[in-house]
Amino acid sequence: MGEPFIGSAAVSAGRLTRHQLRTSYVAIHKDVYVAKGTRPTAIIRAKAAWLRSHGAGVLAGFSAAAMHGARYIDASLPANIIGSPCRPTRGIVVWADHPDADEVCQIGDLRLTTAARTAVDLARRFPEDMAVAAIDALARATKLTVADIELAAQRHPGQRGIRQARKSIALVDPKAESPQETALRLLIVRAGFPRPVSQHPILNEFGVLIGVVDFAWPELQVAVEYEGRHHMDPDQIRKDIARIEEMVEMGWHVIRVTSRDPAGVVLRRIAHARTSRGAVDDVDLRIDCAESSWRYAS
Repeated sequence: MGEPFIGSAAVSAGRLTRHQLRTSYVAIHKDVYVAKGTRPTAIIRAKAAWLRSHGAGVLAGFSAAAMHGARYIDASLPANIIGSPCRPTRGIVVWADHPDADEVCQIGDLRLTTAARTAVDLARRFPEDMAVAAIDALARATKLTVADIELAAQRHPGQRGIRQARKSIALVDPKAESPQETALRLLIVRAGFPRPVSQHPILNEFGVLIGVVDFAWPELQVAVEYEGRHHMDPDQIRKDIARIEEMVEMGWHVIRVTSRDPAGVVLRRIAHARTSRGAVDDVDLRIDCAESSWRYAS
């Protein structure tokens, strides 16, 4: 039993004895168990919260995003659920929302908010950086567009936090492949640079794909690449060197960024590259608190 389950139901059905339940499993909520040693994930927390609600709740927020297939949802976050009749419980945050019938869907036995409604809830309830990263992942997993999310937000003009939500939604990019890329994109945009094109393909003189860069200003042939941990593999390093060299031969200026690079340094490198290609930008390179807070752990 790798999934959360109702302990009393398992004993009543004869699948487990009380001794087995007590010695081999651990309760994460009242009468909701997982096997000892189970590593918590956002999906396990979501399923456990739904069981704790006796099937009466609707998963929402980060829990719904995880169930929709969004990656990188922090496993340490509490589950989010709407309308659960259970008392306040550690590890579960109950929302008193009332989604419309067509804003609720079903995955297996679990009821949860649709991808679009989930995105709106994340945008209006959580800090911008956290919300945008989660919505990026959700949109990528579900093929959700920014227009879809904006339309969903328009349905509830008076809802609490909707003004904040609109600002966060405007920053969403379904092409983002990781929270690190989201954080880097937000740093670039907030500094005042024109919004770059995400996941831009670069071709050689024969029209053959050299590679896809994380961010680009194609008209200037300036690109930015985020180098995560997977780029530290020796084989990947070799491939990256060859790929970047070929891009440079095609006239591209490629800026490579790591999680250890201070924000101010990153922005100055981008500014220099764009200026060298003729861009005239009105940007703010005075970075204070962002020096250490722009990046996610790689």
